[in-house]
Amino acid sequence: MPDVHRLAVLASGAGTNLQALIDAIASGELAAGIVGVFSDKPTSPALRRAHDAGLPAKALSPKAYDSRAAFDAAFFAAVDQARPDLIVCAGYMRLISAAEVEARPDRMINLHPSLLPAFKGLHTHRQALDAGVAEHGASMHVVTADLDGGPVIAQARVPVLPGDDADTLGARVRGVEHPLLVDVVRLLGEGRLSLRGGRIHLNGRTLGAPLQLGANRRLA
Repeated sequence: MPDVHRLAVLASGAGTNLQALIDAIASGELAAGIVGVFSDKPTSPALRRAHDAGLPAKALSPKAYDSRAAFDAAFFAAVDQARPDLIVCAGYMRLISAAEVEARPDRMINLHPSLLPAFKGLHTHRQALDAGVAEHGASMHVVTADLDGGPVIAQARVPVLPGDDADTLGARVRGVEHPLLVDVVRLLGEGRLSLRGGRIHLNGRTLGAPLQLGANRRLA
């Protein structure tokens, strides 16, 4: 592995966000290396994407453990063996126990499909439609013990259009999730963005508000 930012990617589902990172690294857009892909779903398509890209991948089933805490301890022990600089939750659908989060401060980020703090948890596109908002989107945030409650690093916004349903709105959000994820990881890898003590710093200064993804698909 070259001397670049070492990423561990956690995924439960299709792995499209993982693929965005793989593609950005392959194209040279992102100077990083994925040192492991980890899933709580042994049949997750994300694992197939990892194998196809020649990346180390591992799945642990929660059913094999007596408790959530026991599963998380084993799962993150496997993650730690890869010695990542940054742990990226990209479609990882399990709550992470406080003990595992607190043991890795400022080293875990999550991509969430809403403009946090609005619409935490699941079914965010339906939540946005039910609330009648005019704007929706995605957020990258620091993982804390609070569900989707960590400091927000950056966001990408999309309009909610007349006639939208959860599927059409979700597709529009997915169109901005990938550049949002890649650019946050890029800035962290370059050292321009840093996480320290629950605060987010950009170019050495505390960030007063989340960065926003521009029309050029870069953060400003």
